[in-house]
Amino acid sequence: MTDPTMRERVTGRPLLHAHPSQPPVPYSVPVSLLSDADDLQGLALEETPVCLRTGLGNVVKQSRNKARMAKYTYVIADPSETDKYSQKLMSRADADALIARQTAYIEEKGRLLEVRGFLGVGPRAVPVQWLYTPEAANIAAMQRIMAFAPEAVIADASTFAPRFRIVYTPDLRLDDMPGGQAIIVDLENFRTHIIGPDYFGESKKAALRMLNALSYADGGLTLHAGAKLVHLGDQNLTMTVMGLSGTGKTTTTFSRQGTLTQPVQDDMVTLWPNGELSVTENGCFAKTYGLTAKSEPVIHAGTTSAQAWLENVYIDEQGQPDFFKAELTPAEVARHRDMLVETGAPAENVDRYAAGEVSIADVSDERGVLHDGWEFVKWTANGRSIIPMSQVEDAADLHNLPPVRTMGILNRDEGADAFTPGIVRFTSPAQAAGYFMLGETTKTSAAGKDVGKTRSPFTQPFFPQAFGLQAGRFRELAATMDGVDLWMMNTGYVGGDGKSVENGDGYKVKIRHSSAMLEAMLDKSIVWRRCPHMGYELVDVDAAENQALLERVPAHILDPERFCGDKCLADAHAAWVQRMKDERRAFLESYAVDADVIEAVCG
Repeated sequence: MTDPTMRERVTGRPLLHAHPSQPPVPYSVPVSLLSDADDLQGLALEETPVCLRTGLGNVVKQSRNKARMAKYTYVIADPSETDKYSQKLMSRADADALIARQTAYIEEKGRLLEVRGFLGVGPRAVPVQWLYTPEAANIAAMQRIMAFAPEAVIADASTFAPRFRIVYTPDLRLDDMPGGQAIIVDLENFRTHIIGPDYFGESKKAALRMLNALSYADGGLTLHAGAKLVHLGDQNLTMTVMGLSGTGKTTTTFSRQGTLTQPVQDDMVTLWPNGELSVTENGCFAKTYGLTAKSEPVIHAGTTSAQAWLENVYIDEQGQPDFFKAELTPAEVARHRDMLVETGAPAENVDRYAAGEVSIADVSDERGVLHDGWEFVKWTANGRSIIPMSQVEDAADLHNLPPVRTMGILNRDEGADAFTPGIVRFTSPAQAAGYFMLGETTKTSAAGKDVGKTRSPFTQPFFPQAFGLQAGRFRELAATMDGVDLWMMNTGYVGGDGKSVENGDGYKVKIRHSSAMLEAMLDKSIVWRRCPHMGYELVDVDAAENQALLERVPAHILDPERFCGDKCLADAHAAWVQRMKDERRAFLESYAVDADVIEAVCG
């Protein structure tokens, strides 16, 4: 499956053999290798700004960046090569100038923290070295949890030789760069320099982004997907679940489908020929907004353990996390004044709000979107926790996974025209490749002000090469996977949103609905029918064999056209079908996707 021609077309050079391992650390400062003997919580509390211990016994960091900053990410390449990459480009000369400034900053700080670990286990594991200036102590501790320790992967940890290197300096601000920050990706040398962001996601994604390039060059495809081990009688198989942030990928990965499933990974895995799967991380980076022990018991238990690390989770006066915090009162803003200002809120605005001079209504538009400089009055909904896999109940054995035989994508649909069925089955690898390429969902509060329906190729903002390559590679791999089931699930709404559902219009696809649909699909008890409009297969709500599923999931979720007929929305549904086909065709054509893939989706 390795394609040297494709590999060279991506970067103009053979990736795999350019630099099999990293050269010695180029900085003349002491480097402290973090180990189990270190008090990592104490180190973070001492070195990291706006970091405190919670009443749970774990540590929380409030960061300036509330999410990963793709718009400040640059791949080193000639500016004429934009067709080869999915992200912004930076010339080698400009990148070297910024890297030199980072080097000077490291020399001034006088010390580095080192984390050594692997992406994955087994023969496909990739050794990675992360280097941090001391103010990133919390990120180093979190990364150490997520990476597989060298001694768990190789017989002699002293032989560790990193293929990837990440250098991270959160408090070096680049005043002459957009946003005061830059993430510089050097695919030729497999190094990433992170300058300015203080968000953990940049650390983990730096390694995973380079893994995308490496695995593609070697004939695989790294997926932005969770994975589960599925037990079907005497047969075991692996399921992957793709999805953008906020679609419920982590929730779906860690929710139980009866006794059928065990969690494997929640974020990224690599698919190889014949359904072979390699994992990447030894923990999960979970969203915490709305977290309850009832809705997500595994994530809640892990998040509230002393072993977890928290980021941007609201902590109340008693030191306890509030996973539902939204609007802040003037008194709460006053109590958190120093933290808010230190993480970027304008001091004048903070003081005016704390004094009661302005209200939320005064500083937001009619949609409730806050004006620039006032975002602090609503707590970010992108709070996160790092949970070690050792804290995940009933996790699968990551060393011995069966082949992938079921692959799905999550689409969190929402709004008056949310007509995506609860679950559909694709009829061919070409059709699945098209929908995976579309990566449709509705942006949630994690996306900041840019909300609404969106598309992202393969839900994959971390694939550094041209996005269109993913559809072709997926089809190559799917052709080697006999009997693979390919599907899509709506984790949002049918015919509405939160407010309309409260008023009795539309349906929320709840976690219990998702679990019921997955269980029925996995045990192959669903009778399907072909959708005459979209070409994929729907649950046949009139089939007697589906009665057990209909007792758990409303028919209107399984077949939104039935909902539209009952609500006199047939014309709205027809308009939605045509609009989706037109938009999807334009999107796929913009990435030069094969014509038969486009027809399988839009024909």
